[in-house]
Amino acid sequence: MTLSDHYIKYPHRRYGIDNDRYDWSILPRRDRVKWPNGAKIAFWVVPVLEYFPMDTPTTPFIAPGGSMTPYPDPRTYSSRDYGNRVGAFRVFKALDKHGLKASVAFNSAVAARYPFLLNEVTRRDWEVMAHSVDMGKLHHGDLDIETERGYVKESLSTLREMSGQPVTGWISPARSESMNTLDLVAVEGVEYVADWVNDDMPYLLRTASGAIFSMPHTHEISDVQIIQHMSQTESEFTEQICDHFDVLYREAATQGGRIMTLTIHPWCMGQPHRIKAFETALEYILKHDDVWNATGKEILAAFQEVGF
Repeated sequence: MTLSDHYIKYPHRRYGIDNDRYDWSILPRRDRVKWPNGAKIAFWVVPVLEYFPMDTPTTPFIAPGGSMTPYPDPRTYSSRDYGNRVGAFRVFKALDKHGLKASVAFNSAVAARYPFLLNEVTRRDWEVMAHSVDMGKLHHGDLDIETERGYVKESLSTLREMSGQPVTGWISPARSESMNTLDLVAVEGVEYVADWVNDDMPYLLRTASGAIFSMPHTHEISDVQIIQHMSQTESEFTEQICDHFDVLYREAATQGGRIMTLTIHPWCMGQPHRIKAFETALEYILKHDDVWNATGKEILAAFQEVGF
């Protein structure tokens, strides 16, 4: 049976991409980026502190790490809470050991329930990022705009008030968005989001309140992706982090500065048998010259300073 024309004719069918949020662009044709002090790699570490409610909804989907078994499921709930009770402190200690700073993404529910954790971040002068309210309140296409607006306002107001920081970075739970998410976070003063994974460098996203930036935040080398979803070993995690770094470092020598983003979930990587893999990866990266460790806010500021 032949398809009718309306299956292949629609308003956004054209050369390029099917949305108006950003322009089509390929990295090799862009101007080279120069990082401070001639660094080849801007190294961005993003620990993610999450709260999974015991009664997390199962629709429209379950966020990665959420419960797959019936309520109340103390096993899954408590294994995720391990990150906030124990694992986070191992991750922070590993970063301290190597003199590294981070951008820590908080569900605002984590900050409200465990203010000590937020203080551990702010006293180190690390960046606080918003990760919405909790892992059960997802941003998605069927969410009505006023409910979503409430999530955005609650998350940002809580984190700003408790941290004393402007909180200008945003990651949606499960990196899921509705058609309104970018507009809603932009109007509340968010300057960059880390949901879009289609580039190695920042680029502009159009919103109703003006442009904001997408920051590169690949999920391919996050601990949860490699260890939990791909069922690979801790040594394979370390190997892939090092391989990822090697390619970016090599490219930076001839193509301009690159960004290496490393996303860590303390309930996963903060386990006693895994923290060594994280430290080994850090040691490998830091033994190289011309590596600039910075927060997302600092990296974006440097990117803008050189004219992008």
